[in-house]
Amino acid sequence: MRLWTFLLFVGVLVCELFSVTNCAEQRIPEKKLLVLTVATKETGGFKRFLRSAKHFNYTVKVLGRGQTWKGGDYMTAPGGGQKVQLLKEALEEMKTEDKIILFIDSYDVVFSSGPKELLKKFQQAKHRVVFSSESLIWPDRHLEDKHPHVREGNRFLGSGGFIGYLPNIKEMVSDWTGKADDSDQLFFTKIYIDPAKRKSINITLDNKCRLFQNLHGALDEVVLKFEDGRVRARNVLYDTLPVIIHGNGPTKLQINYLGNYIPNTWTFETGCTVCHEELRPLTALKESEYPLVVIGVFIQQPTPFVSVFFERLLKLQYPKDRLRLFIHCQEAHHQPQVSSFLKDHGSLYQDVKVIGPEEAIDAAEARNLGFDMCRKNEDCDYFFSLDVEVVLKNEDTLKILIEQNLPIVAPMITRAGRLWSNFWGALSAEGYYARSEDYVDIVQGRRVGVWNVPYVSSLYLMEADILRSELTDYELFTSQILDPDMAFCFNIRSKGLFMHVTNMHTFGRILSTENYKTDHLHNDLWQIFENPVDWQDRYIHENYTHMMKDKLIETPCPDVYWFPIFSEVACNHIVEEMEHFGKWSGGGNTDTRIQGGYENVPTIDIHMNQINFEKEWHKFLLEFVAPVTEKMYPGYYTKCQTPLNFVVRYKPDEQPLLKPHHDASTFTINIALNSKDVDYQGGGCRFLRYDCSISAPRKGWALLHPGRLTHYHEGLPTTAGVRYIAVSFVDP
Repeated sequence: MRLWTFLLFVGVLVCELFSVTNCAEQRIPEKKLLVLTVATKETGGFKRFLRSAKHFNYTVKVLGRGQTWKGGDYMTAPGGGQKVQLLKEALEEMKTEDKIILFIDSYDVVFSSGPKELLKKFQQAKHRVVFSSESLIWPDRHLEDKHPHVREGNRFLGSGGFIGYLPNIKEMVSDWTGKADDSDQLFFTKIYIDPAKRKSINITLDNKCRLFQNLHGALDEVVLKFEDGRVRARNVLYDTLPVIIHGNGPTKLQINYLGNYIPNTWTFETGCTVCHEELRPLTALKESEYPLVVIGVFIQQPTPFVSVFFERLLKLQYPKDRLRLFIHCQEAHHQPQVSSFLKDHGSLYQDVKVIGPEEAIDAAEARNLGFDMCRKNEDCDYFFSLDVEVVLKNEDTLKILIEQNLPIVAPMITRAGRLWSNFWGALSAEGYYARSEDYVDIVQGRRVGVWNVPYVSSLYLMEADILRSELTDYELFTSQILDPDMAFCFNIRSKGLFMHVTNMHTFGRILSTENYKTDHLHNDLWQIFENPVDWQDRYIHENYTHMMKDKLIETPCPDVYWFPIFSEVACNHIVEEMEHFGKWSGGGNTDTRIQGGYENVPTIDIHMNQINFEKEWHKFLLEFVAPVTEKMYPGYYTKCQTPLNFVVRYKPDEQPLLKPHHDASTFTINIALNSKDVDYQGGGCRFLRYDCSISAPRKGWALLHPGRLTHYHEGLPTTAGVRYIAVSFVDP
């Protein structure tokens, strides 16, 4: 008992003797801390700052609200004196001597921890005022030698953040008589390097970034630290966890990246915690009250599946009378598709403006015009920029983006099977693409949320008010050195505006326009390699996947399998392509197109290689016919070697039928390309050995049957119209 009493006495004595240590630290109430910041307007960065402050229950007082900023652009030149003047005026009204003031920037700052940790670290510094520190001196390098040397850590003062007792900070700013655009950094630096003032005010620097982390000059030192449902920054050089993160100078993109996570914007445990905040729901509105949107459609190069693009545009779930169209078609090849769409559906929209190739307006100027059309129209609420290579699968995309309630937001789209997307996660030092640490996870959907990014393109929504207030320059897309999209994003970043990309939903994908040629009638048929997903969507029967999954394959004759494979569009395009080519064979036995030059059972046909479609057809057989073969003929695996692939034309006055024969194949694929009783009468196929006929072939359906020995067959007479079939002799 005596020992316990003695130890208790020693503990009390230690606390009394060392009042500035941990014992005393617990005695400072958090309510004595006041955060002061300057914000003359509510930017995205300011809202982010307030959100992080609210998360940790900081008490924040904002100075300069509604005032005009006169402090200069001190990202590139000294400035910021207006902040000191506003601080001085605010402090003069405060009388509480033991109040602790935290003065920090806001547009490029986030809190990583709460007041308790901040106050503890402040007291451990054992000074009355603690400034953030930097490894780089600015704005006057000639003052370097006057800075006190330190054993370890940053040597130079950073004016973007400091904490201290009210009387000391009052004393520090009392001599300010500068102008609004004078340098606050230089003002505080001169106080710090003056030994007498430094001692009188009792100033020190947070050399090892325990309280403040300035990112400029320290990007390699800072990493994200994920822990128990929260995220903070860790300085790996000093092994510290800063409370306040400041993207000072040219590190705005880095603070934007960190702000995607810190303090709990996105965590592994919770996912995105702010994605459903401050939304703009449309559900309560009548359709007549929906925001007015100008949709800018930009066609700048030959692009596959343009007809499908317009079909999807028409399906966009948004009142057509609340949409205006601005269409720039720079490519003459696509002008007929634009005209066809507008002829059939243009009257549905509130207004349509078209700029065709004959006007010779380039991409940058066209986008400038489109944005200005919205800017000048007082009724315009949003501009929705949509490049023609976008495959917009989600019909609610426009509603989703409007409800997100962000100045500039893009729905994430990617190129099928690639990491290519319509946003960049980071920029290189030269301002070009760089891959952020989280880019792959975002693209592949392992991290889902709404992300602040430095570049978006192809598909995005912009608030019209931003065009009228911040982006008033007409030539947003014009640059001597940058392409239009890069110039546009550069101008946005220069204004301190945020661009976001959301992968909260699946929106679609973006086409590859590489190697797209326009020397055929239906050029999209050749896209099976470059855009295989879109090729399948367009040309493969809608029930094909269902058929493969559930084995819904019909057997009209022994060992003959019947299944859907081509869409109606595919059938039409193949027939039209062949007729456009027009060089049908004569139907005689002599045929110089085949090896040996002799055809035993000739047809009137065109070979796939005559229209340079051989490789694409072989790819089609491998992807969509071979799997059926392997299911129906177990143990047989094919590489679809096919010396003969052709389209046959049957006409009563030309070649109505085909005599009984075997095919020179292990198996044959025979696809009906048009419809009986619609396009022709008669026709069909009869297998003599089984006396079994398929007399009503279905358009887009394939017959799969052995070619030799067992399946001797004939083509039944076509009695009226024209019948087309596509045939392949596989594995001869």
